[in-house]
Amino acid sequence: MRHSLLALTAAVAVGLVSTAGAQTISFRVSTGDGWVDNRLVEVNDYGVRYREPFVNEIVTSYGAPRPYVNELLVTRHWSPGDVYYACAMAHSIGRPCAEVADRYDHDRGHGWGAVARSYGIKPGSPQFFALKRGVVGSYGHWGHPIAIDREEHVRWEDRGEGKHEHGHEFKHDHGHGHDNHDHGNGHGKGDHGHKDKDKEHGHGHK
Repeated sequence: MRHSLLALTAAVAVGLVSTAGAQTISFRVSTGDGWVDNRLVEVNDYGVRYREPFVNEIVTSYGAPRPYVNELLVTRHWSPGDVYYACAMAHSIGRPCAEVADRYDHDRGHGWGAVARSYGIKPGSPQFFALKRGVVGSYGHWGHPIAIDREEHVRWEDRGEGKHEHGHEFKHDHGHGHDNHDHGNGHGKGDHGHKDKDKEHGHGHK
């Protein structure tokens, strides 16, 4: 009986590894830019290996709602690379991730290049350059700085899940996510505590 349980456990472990490997190997993308294509394959690999920091990156950097990102990954069985690109593209043109994702789903046979063109995005355009900058930012948050259009190959299994922008290791989210980050409107909430200090010194603002 014990040998049977050990054999079953080993088989399940091998199956999980094989599934992750198959998802990584089978992912293909065609954006019209070879550098972006190669990075998205690596991003997909990262998302397969390190789901939580991957989701955190999309939520905090691209403003996508965490429940929606998880819906794409878990319920709709999207590859991480496709989820990342949908939300990155949406962010570059100021549209909701759900809108871009639904457009891709509606016309999936034509690929991401067609979706990008439908929004007026093409290689060399300012929006496409913004996409590239976003990818560079994500790699930096994951502990591997890269440069736009410089070819290299990143093996995440040799690096682990990486670090976020402040240089600290990722901490697991236990219900205290950062879905309410301000994204570019200058009204962040990072000054907690200043009002109390002002009150102590009699300089409260009215």
